[in-house]
Amino acid sequence: MIALPTLLDDARALQPDLVRIRHDLHRVPELGLRLPRTQERVLSELDGLGLDVSTGTGLGSVTAVLRGSRPGSTVLLRGDMDALPVVEETGLDFAADNGRMHACGHDLHTTMLLGAAKLLTPRRDQLAGDVVFMFQPGEEGYDGAARMLDEGLLSASGRKPDAAYALHVISGLRGGLFTTRGGPMLSASSRLEVTVRGSGGHGSAPFRAVDPVPVACEMVLALQAFVTRRFDIFDPVVLTVGTIHGGTQENVIPDEVVFAATVRSFSRHAQAVVKDGAVQVCAGIAAAHGAEVRAEFAEQYPVTVNDEAEAEFVAHALRELHGENRFAPAPQPLSASEDFSRVLDEIPGAMISLGACPEDLAPEKAPNNHSPRARFDDAVLGDGAAAYAGLAVRRMCTFTRSGA
Repeated sequence: MIALPTLLDDARALQPDLVRIRHDLHRVPELGLRLPRTQERVLSELDGLGLDVSTGTGLGSVTAVLRGSRPGSTVLLRGDMDALPVVEETGLDFAADNGRMHACGHDLHTTMLLGAAKLLTPRRDQLAGDVVFMFQPGEEGYDGAARMLDEGLLSASGRKPDAAYALHVISGLRGGLFTTRGGPMLSASSRLEVTVRGSGGHGSAPFRAVDPVPVACEMVLALQAFVTRRFDIFDPVVLTVGTIHGGTQENVIPDEVVFAATVRSFSRHAQAVVKDGAVQVCAGIAAAHGAEVRAEFAEQYPVTVNDEAEAEFVAHALRELHGENRFAPAPQPLSASEDFSRVLDEIPGAMISLGACPEDLAPEKAPNNHSPRARFDDAVLGDGAAAYAGLAVRRMCTFTRSGA
């Protein structure tokens, strides 16, 4: 059996190399499903490790399979690679200057997963089974996980994985603290887009027009009441209108107003209810004002649901690897969303949060993930790499002992 303390020591020895990789990735963030420079860097770091490496055909993914020395279980580890269309304002000496930013820490995830590959490949003779390293583009709104599944991710090793794990850094969580929970870990994400159609006219004579502006405003307020009155507080829904557009100047009543909202929910039931109910709210208000409305509700990512047994296993393994004070159960789900949910719908596993708040910031005051000022502590890179590798090792040993 691979000794976890030795694994952790080797991860710490890799730390300078991991910092260099992370900084290099951070300088050249890329968006969406095709990440040529990021993909090239990942491939160069994997070169020479003796892995079975393949790339996506319709997207810039990388899948690498580590073959153990004897048959056993298969464990999948995911790291996402894409950035956000955010202009960086961190002032870091390795900050990006191309109008994009790794504001959600995916550069750390990619680096940690590379670190795990570098930790496990020298130990292949001690492994029973395979490890699938999933380097994924397009997590930020492009559903890259679904694309990789469509291209055969789950058959990369020749058999469907037995377990799957992903780490996600959090800028506002104490550096080095791991956390997860069984059941819902992250919310489902949906989009509501509403077009209110009236009849334009002069701002001085609204009675001669059908003004879509107050109709749209009433819808926005009514939707807020809807999500607080139609849902159990223990199965909540969050609806935030992020954009609203209409009109050209103050004395012109426009023909049309368009607004869009993000909708987060934590169960399939709640997602179904909000889908029908939000559309009904908008339709009713439009009818009351003699306006027309087109309300379109699009489901994006499903709820990220951690397998209960896998979450318990993760808690035990991370405490064993990093110590009792480095793991805390997550008290409730987060209202962010993840396409790793697609993988967990197919394979038992867990999404794990890792605190990466820099030492010079208080977690409660740190800029959040997605902020142009979000910063993440390099110090967690080695620990994250060890966590990925340690989870794979322990899960493979567990399957071997149980005869699975």
